[in-house]
Amino acid sequence: MIQVTRLNGSKFHLNALLIETVEETPDTIISLTTGKKFIVLENSSDVIRSIRHYLRSIGVLAAVSRPTDAQSEGATS
Repeated sequence: MIQVTRLNGSKFHLNALLIETVEETPDTIISLTTGKKFIVLENSSDVIRSIRHYLRSIGVLAAVSRPTDAQSEGATS
């Protein structure tokens, strides 16, 4: 879960695994896979940073990240 702030200043937690898109138009709109949308005070960079931090904390980000160097995976040319 990530914490975000509604436009009225109230904070709530959002399931980061359900986030489909994060748009900045200029308000930040978070769309979920369920079809719900939330407008939040945080900018899109902060929301994405929170999502990455959450995914890293539960071990998901490491499982889906690609290595930057093919040789680090033991690949040979």
